[in-house]
Amino acid sequence: MIRELGRRLLLVFSQPRNLPDPPPPASGQPESAEVELVAYAEDCILSGRLRLDAERLSDLLNDHDEYELVDVLVEPLVDGTAVEAAHVVVERDDLLLVHATGPRGNPARRTRTRPHPVALRIGPYQVRGYVHVPPGSHPIAGFRRRRTMVPLTDAWIEYSTPTGIARRRVSTVIVNRHVVDWIVEADDEEIELPDLPVGPGQGRLVKDFTGQLMVDFGRRQRG
Repeated sequence: MIRELGRRLLLVFSQPRNLPDPPPPASGQPESAEVELVAYAEDCILSGRLRLDAERLSDLLNDHDEYELVDVLVEPLVDGTAVEAAHVVVERDDLLLVHATGPRGNPARRTRTRPHPVALRIGPYQVRGYVHVPPGSHPIAGFRRRRTMVPLTDAWIEYSTPTGIARRRVSTVIVNRHVVDWIVEADDEEIELPDLPVGPGQGRLVKDFTGQLMVDFGRRQRG
């Protein structure tokens, strides 16, 4: 629900706990950066900014149970009436998918992996993309052995809106594997989608920082 707290709007998926202020950066360390983020819940999509106190967004999402977004646009999936909020506190268990702009992390920490195309269903969203697992590992087993929030690359997201089917193409989407309904191996051809640029002011999420969106009016077209 959304409630007003003085001059502050707080969207609460569950009873929030007090979030401690982040510790000051150590001497010589840069302050935490902010990333522009789109988060997908069961019944709404949120876009806003999040303080990044880790090298990668997936690390931050896995290391914390709650996150505070600022300058947020909340769009319900049912009626599409958007609401703006100065602050939003959301728990990880309520996030199904996340994508954002920002750094990809320290290249020295990356390990050798092989991408495998997969398709999955999570709540109202269908997702296709590439999961990266060590060579010789089974992609589904590798996905299930990862931490809670698992990145997929070269992905697209599909979901229903009051005006049709929306598809969003993103370079990386982070999936909450604990709430995935099903996941199967896919073909490379199933991951490909044409480039669908959206001009300023178009699309349902006017505060969409990343990705591309297309809404199909009428029957869903495949092929």
